[in-house]
Amino acid sequence: MTARKEEAGPQGLASALVASGALQSDWLATFEAVPRDMFVPARIWPGIAAGTRQNALVDRDTDPDAWLTVVYSDIPLTTQWDDGQHTGDDVGTTPTSSNSQPHMVLSMLSDLDVREGHRVLEIGAGTAWNAALMSHRLGSENVVSIEYDPEVAKGAISNLRDAGLSPTIIVGDGRLGYPEGGPYDRVIATCSIGEVPYTWVEQTVPGGIIVAPWGTGYGGEAIARLVVGEDGTASGHFTRSSAFMRLRQQRPDRADHATYLKGQEWPGDGVKSTTALSPEDIDGWVEQFAISLRVPGTFWSVEHDTDGSYVVWFYGDDRQSWASVDYVPGATEFLVVQSGPRKLWDETEAAYRWWDEQGCPDFTRFGLTVGPDGQTPWLDLPDNPV
Repeated sequence: MTARKEEAGPQGLASALVASGALQSDWLATFEAVPRDMFVPARIWPGIAAGTRQNALVDRDTDPDAWLTVVYSDIPLTTQWDDGQHTGDDVGTTPTSSNSQPHMVLSMLSDLDVREGHRVLEIGAGTAWNAALMSHRLGSENVVSIEYDPEVAKGAISNLRDAGLSPTIIVGDGRLGYPEGGPYDRVIATCSIGEVPYTWVEQTVPGGIIVAPWGTGYGGEAIARLVVGEDGTASGHFTRSSAFMRLRQQRPDRADHATYLKGQEWPGDGVKSTTALSPEDIDGWVEQFAISLRVPGTFWSVEHDTDGSYVVWFYGDDRQSWASVDYVPGATEFLVVQSGPRKLWDETEAAYRWWDEQGCPDFTRFGLTVGPDGQTPWLDLPDNPV
């Protein structure tokens, strides 16, 4: 097993991460000292690095070589489904805990820019690999990690104990932070959020940094890197795209499709029109992110057909507004139907045109400012709100 591990494993992954720029020289010794396999359970569902799809179960007890191969691949590994309610070998409905993709883990730690003596608060312990890396680098006494799920927290503590590390693990609501362990020089979230809790800002020293995956309910997500100012606000640019599981207390409460159609068959009371903008044009991750900032309080889904055509459905959080756009391969015009107080396709198309007029900015041109009264996304500079 040891020989296979060396062949599989840590050195090959480290070399790939160094080559990609994710693993910086100041984290290399820590990465080598805190092997990922110590923080991965026996049963895992490998993900796809560029997306959210999960592959079939890999079980260390039945196929240790396959398990080791995926552990030392640059992919996320789902470790829990449906808040622990799913226990079978098949994939569950919703992944709810994971060991994150190494490239993203190391990139976010680079964004965090920790220094000797820093105290760090982590939101979302998961398997505790991230907490272990920070504990090795900064000392266990300087790391606090909050985990909402008691069973996940139990596994994290066991993993850390086996690795000889002992950061403080708190079972609780990550939105509240942990003032007893503060103030903190750095805060990092390993779950996505749609709203930055102001408690995180309050518990961070001026000049401190908050790193968190952020996105609306619509789609598109990016890593926010916020610097806390003397004025009690935190502000900064997004650094890269991301795809994390949502903080449990911020999961959306969405109505089902039938609620919007009011029991009617499509098109119901919807108004028909056509558009020259293809649904494919708004399908990219950065396009979704930009649209989401201009069209708040919305989400969408796709209904595929066997011939390559599909319908994109847009829904408003008001539980009344909806729109559908029919995509047909090769078409130059697409059928639109809209209903409710908001004209969701009109809003979406206008948002896309705005993004195009700005020069198709990527994630790094966008930023976020958080204060006691809420949060404001912006483009290029904080005084240019979206």
